[in-house]
Amino acid sequence: MPIRLQDVLNHPTLTAADPVIRAGAGNAARTQLRWVHSSEILDIAPLLDGGELLLTGGEALALASEERRITYIRQLAERGVAALAIETGVALPSLPSSMVAAAEAAGLPVIELRKVVPFVSVMQAINSSLVSESVSQLRQADEASHAMAVELAHGGSLDRILAVLAGITHAEVTLVSLTGATLASAAPARDAPDAHDAADAAGSTAESAPTLADHARLIHIDVPVRGILAAQLLLRVPPGEDENLARTAGKRSVDILALAMLQRMSPGLREVAGAALMRAIDSGSQPWRLQQLASAAGIPASAPLVAVVVRSEISQQLRTSVEQHLARTARSHATYVDNAELLAVASLAGEASEASRQGLLAGLMELPAMAGTLAAVGPVVAGIADAPWSVAEAKLTLELADSPRHARPGADGAYSPVIDAEAFAVERLAVQALDPDQRRNFVRRQLGALLDHDAQRNSRLLDTLATWLDCGCNTAHAARELHVERQSMHQRLRRIFDLCGGDPRDTGRLAALHLAARLAKLA
Repeated sequence: MPIRLQDVLNHPTLTAADPVIRAGAGNAARTQLRWVHSSEILDIAPLLDGGELLLTGGEALALASEERRITYIRQLAERGVAALAIETGVALPSLPSSMVAAAEAAGLPVIELRKVVPFVSVMQAINSSLVSESVSQLRQADEASHAMAVELAHGGSLDRILAVLAGITHAEVTLVSLTGATLASAAPARDAPDAHDAADAAGSTAESAPTLADHARLIHIDVPVRGILAAQLLLRVPPGEDENLARTAGKRSVDILALAMLQRMSPGLREVAGAALMRAIDSGSQPWRLQQLASAAGIPASAPLVAVVVRSEISQQLRTSVEQHLARTARSHATYVDNAELLAVASLAGEASEASRQGLLAGLMELPAMAGTLAAVGPVVAGIADAPWSVAEAKLTLELADSPRHARPGADGAYSPVIDAEAFAVERLAVQALDPDQRRNFVRRQLGALLDHDAQRNSRLLDTLATWLDCGCNTAHAARELHVERQSMHQRLRRIFDLCGGDPRDTGRLAALHLAARLAKLA
């Protein structure tokens, strides 16, 4: 019998903490647990597997920004974590309202622990019960895997193989391609409509589907074939059914599904050549080799293209979202995941390559899956032979833009995790052409008095100057960017001009000051 969140909250080891559900109370009664884990690490989501009750003392959350707290909640919800329990006290007197609102929106139960309890004792007591339950789930999952293997050996279709999994988990099971197309699906036997009542069943299903969708738990499992992500297994578990069994059985079935796909729809030459092409680009292979692989991967060797580099602990999970976006915005593409780095190249429309690149960049910024990651879109190059340069420039951009002060805010004021390498063209050139001493000396000669003033007065005139220059010397625009009154902006500029030898707009020094201000940020 599944162990639910409400059962755990009533356990003596947790009742001592005086728990109160602050968000997701409607889901608490039916939320099932797979494990209890504790961590103070805010980047813990990629290390979790879904179904956990996560315990945290709140120290790291107390020091985090509001944006980071909200990201933390969203990442846990996206990972399928069952619930989050936060201890309040001296470090974190109460749960931030922004976190509670984000959790409520994401459907993630959040519990406030108002008294201190030893997390070790909680985990030992509850996990021992969960282990006993997981043994039974593993046995049933193995039975499902064996039955699916038998179906495969007898030549059963993908639908029939999934029907075995659906029958044991009582879940609707769907296998989808990376582009979102349904490859196969199955429903539990009790949900299958009778042939004589198909019309009535279809109408009934249409009416009831929204209700089921609202309450069912959707579990995503990646299905790689020959090491290449080929599909996703989706299990929609109705309320009251065992989610942990569905998750365990689904993961146990991955190898069987990979074999079935290999027999019926094995990765084509394009997919295999695409992965080989990305490895060759990343290692700097000779142009003739890149042209050879590009042809096999369906990428025109002489078409303009752009590189995309994504760095994340969940890069493999992001691959599907990125590939779906590239399929919509690019003529052709290839991707490859190497540990925490996702590499991609996308060929663009030759007659409007820059416009295509901007559309690709804007679309990446809007992908919900990109939250909590850092990505860069490289410059456009004329063909596949120059793809290594676009990849290298995108990687360099990520090295230069590894802090929020280098990012560009979006329309809603939030900083986008996707960075345009062209916005860092000056920095990329300076880093590659000048050694650190040359850069420091140049900045010092141009802005020495201003830097000394900031250091002595703890002011931020350098940031003001950089913003003003980035805004094309438009004082009103710069004031809005810095959230200051225009009069205050004029006063700051007068002080800056005094320190820099006068208003640079009437001299030939404007470009030099702008370059120095941007190089100073690199330091």
